[in-house]
Amino acid sequence: MAVYTEVPFDAAAELVLRLNIGRLTALEGCSGGIENTNYFAETTQGRYVLTLFERLTAEQLPFYLRLMKHLAQRGIPVPDPCADAQGEILHTLQGKPAAVVDRLNGSSRLAPDIEHCRELGGMLARMHLAGLDFELHQPNLRGLAWWTETVPVVRPFLTETQRALIDAELAFQQHVALSPACLRLPRGPVHADLFRDNVMFDERPDGGGDRLSGLFDFYFAGVDTFLFDIAVCINDWCIDLVTGRLDEDRAAALVEAYHAVRPVSGDELRLFPAMLRGAALRFWISRLWDLHLPRDAAMLTAHDPTHFERVLRQRIDTPWHPPLAPSRDATPDAA
Repeated sequence: MAVYTEVPFDAAAELVLRLNIGRLTALEGCSGGIENTNYFAETTQGRYVLTLFERLTAEQLPFYLRLMKHLAQRGIPVPDPCADAQGEILHTLQGKPAAVVDRLNGSSRLAPDIEHCRELGGMLARMHLAGLDFELHQPNLRGLAWWTETVPVVRPFLTETQRALIDAELAFQQHVALSPACLRLPRGPVHADLFRDNVMFDERPDGGGDRLSGLFDFYFAGVDTFLFDIAVCINDWCIDLVTGRLDEDRAAALVEAYHAVRPVSGDELRLFPAMLRGAALRFWISRLWDLHLPRDAAMLTAHDPTHFERVLRQRIDTPWHPPLAPSRDATPDAA
């Protein structure tokens, strides 16, 4: 999150009134993140998040907002977009597309343990299944096509060694994407950015530890392989942040919990190492882009791209397959 567009209190208050969610009492800019302008908004009826979209267009946004509404209606704990009297959930504020969603309870766990990873795995599978009947379609806009377009733009900022790595990995991912096994992977709407700071937990009433209370920031979502979504999670939730080394116990817990809800296929198991590499490449490229081609924003903090360079090197040097059997209906391996 960041603040690119300043929103006057009165302008936000007018939107809040149109949405019939009370009277605005407080408005505070959010720090962290890099894509949109975000404010925490408190009203006489509850707590909300106001987002102004800085890159996404009014044509692209219905996919994200309708997906959130779709998932919320199916019991997935995600922010639910607020509609006006005409049922519209996409609004305009300060000349920008805007949305207001309810603010989730809980807080992020920035040092997750095995149980947090297990909670995430099960909820991720539930989310994937809940999205299968979502009618809108939009590709992952930060997928392979974007990697291919963006690598030449960031290459001038890299060392010779880094260029060799990014070129080789992009070529590898292009090859994998055309393989029969990859073309058969189960697909549907994915979050594609479900880092530990995009998930909320609260304490169970019985004192039995944390429970997952919400998933948010769906503005990188798109239709892609479910395996890519799992890989993005593992590369953030199940690693040593200093070295990028995989914590296999946490990774196994996440995948086992996922598998218990939506069984993982043979093709997915086979391509786990390649997809973990692809997920690391995606965020290395995007962080290079954000660091070297930044936009002006108040409260903006760019993330360090070398972190995902380290993660990528670790995924290449130490491939990992989950220690579980494929589902019975898994498709056979293909060359």
